[in-house]
Amino acid sequence: RFATVGAQKGWRDLVATVRNPMADTWDFLTTTPQVRTSTNYPLRDELSTIRRGDKTYERWQHKPTLKGTARIWFYVDGQTVYLEQVHTSHPNETK
Repeated sequence: RFATVGAQKGWRDLVATVRNPMADTWDFLTTTPQVRTSTNYPLRDELSTIRRGDKTYERWQHKPTLKGTARIWFYVDGQTVYLEQVHTSHPNETK
């Protein structure tokens, strides 16, 4: 699910530019979103959590491609993955 309108737009933009990696990303995020890999891991420090309502969630980052700069920030609530931010290039916050 999209947690923001911006995430929805970013997802569409990435699908338009890197379709095959985004199909793999969809498969990964819908089956194993909290498996740590070199392209999928929790963010650290002040970016490590996100608060929604009265709950705090661990914030994760997924890289659709190894060499690309796109990033997807998400959190998991139960069985649902919420795409919070989808960046078509490396976000300034993690540079």
